[in-house]
Amino acid sequence: MKYLFLLTMLISSSLIYAQRSYVEQVEKAVARFTKAMEDSDIKTLSRMTSPKLTYGHSSGKVETKQEFLQTFKSGATDFVKINITGQTIDVSGTTAIVRHLLDADTNDNNKPGHVTLKVMTVWQKQDAGWVLLARQAVKPAH
Repeated sequence: MKYLFLLTMLISSSLIYAQRSYVEQVEKAVARFTKAMEDSDIKTLSRMTSPKLTYGHSSGKVETKQEFLQTFKSGATDFVKINITGQTIDVSGTTAIVRHLLDADTNDNNKPGHVTLKVMTVWQKQDAGWVLLARQAVKPAH
């Protein structure tokens, strides 16, 4: 009985540590992805997104991975500075749901602007690291 208790505690501790480790990994992935968006780093954005990416905008427009990357290539999307606040990360197995408030200065199509959005992203742990599967943004209620 004593050994069963110790084994149960060891397994529980390992699971808690893995969850904490995954949360830290996802935090780092979101930070890398945000930096890549600011830098229009197509190579990093491509590497960090699933081939099946579904990228939803607050306008209702939904893009595939290729369409998402093309907006950065063309300059239609140009983030000058992105500030992320209020971030929460919920990990379930090898999937993570991230929510945060995105506040950004933009220069889309060489037109300066500003955007504030509530964003939800879904990430999956794969061999190469955490990969973005889906994103949906909404305009915050005023």
